[in-house]
Amino acid sequence: MTEARESAGPRARRAPGTPCWVSLMVHELAATEEFYGALFGWEFRPGPQQLGPYVRALLDGRDVAGIGRLTPDQRLPVAWTPYFASDDVDRTADQVRLCGGTVAVGPLDAAEAGRMAIASDTSGAVFGIWQGASHLGAALSGVPGTPAWNELLTFETESVAKFYETVFGYEEEPVVSADLDHVVLDLGGRPVAGLHGVGHALPRDRGSHWLTYFEVADVDETLRLVAELGGRVLGPAHDSEHGRVAAVADLEGAVFSVIENPH
Repeated sequence: MTEARESAGPRARRAPGTPCWVSLMVHELAATEEFYGALFGWEFRPGPQQLGPYVRALLDGRDVAGIGRLTPDQRLPVAWTPYFASDDVDRTADQVRLCGGTVAVGPLDAAEAGRMAIASDTSGAVFGIWQGASHLGAALSGVPGTPAWNELLTFETESVAKFYETVFGYEEEPVVSADLDHVVLDLGGRPVAGLHGVGHALPRDRGSHWLTYFEVADVDETLRLVAELGGRVLGPAHDSEHGRVAAVADLEGAVFSVIENPH
């Protein structure tokens, strides 16, 4: 994680490789809307329906995230998935395949909003690729209820770091530590995502996966609310160099972290 923050206006075009959106696929859309609406103050409006029912989450009238309903034939995980910006989704998807990754969905048009694909890296972690048209991604950041950071939890970082560097043009910023396998991915000199090698601590039932952090005003109050709304608190909150943080899961088990004051 990093203290670097970005505030993007609704028409700000991201450089290729920039995290621009997070999306969640679930089985019960209405219950999930109720959970996150109460937790983060989100409101919802319909979004592109190419992969089935889908809504955009809004905060103060500005898009911050997306939630879709899984159809019976879809094999996507119930998990928050980061999307990385691309000027040409088809070309980026080809690069994913050339580097040993897999393209599971698309590339396909999401109505007039843009063009997208869902892929997995060489470790099996799922991520999205987004070529914005009328919808360029999240229009608000740096306030409670918005995504603050994305970090890949994987067995080891060396091989998967090369994958992302080749596909998106990142530069690697190793975190110097004798007992920590951690890499920060930089784009244009700015940290944009993290890779964390956790070895055998990687959950066997999940494998490598991206973890999204959402900013909150008060982590301890957020944990109380998560439990009250039917979610799960996965561990006690703790203080880090970037702010107070904790991991939680929503009604369907989608895991995410909440962080207080990550500025």
